[in-house]
Amino acid sequence: MKSTIRRAERADMPNVFALIKELADYENEPDQVKTSVEELIEDGYCENPLFKVVFAEVDGDIAGMVFYYFGYSTWKGKMLYIEDIIVTDRFRRNGIGKQLFDFMRREARKENAKQIRFHVLDWNEPAINFYKKNGVSLDGDWILCKLEDKDI
Repeated sequence: MKSTIRRAERADMPNVFALIKELADYENEPDQVKTSVEELIEDGYCENPLFKVVFAEVDGDIAGMVFYYFGYSTWKGKMLYIEDIIVTDRFRRNGIGKQLFDFMRREARKENAKQIRFHVLDWNEPAINFYKKNGVSLDGDWILCKLEDKDI
């Protein structure tokens, strides 16, 4: 299935939020979504946007998205960080994820990023298999660390 890739606009943030909620449901964490449409607009369309979003559309319907931003590795230099690749349930297993992932590769090359980084839940076998098929190395040496808002 061929999709059209396009960059999200301010008016798309309700759709972005809906996909974020869909992912949270898929990951059995619906109560963990603390952001809002208003925050997405504020943080994504300010003087120094904190993230970018691209959609995959099929016949005008949103089939998926990639939510990403650029960071910097002290060892590698500029890197593209994929926060989430989300493909809606009805479009899964149709090549949409690959099209989005390939777009991220092109975006990283265009922006001279030295690395693409992201994380995947250890129980998400479909995603792990997808990444392995696409040449991703899974690094078991690193542990994800975080401080929640109450601890900041």
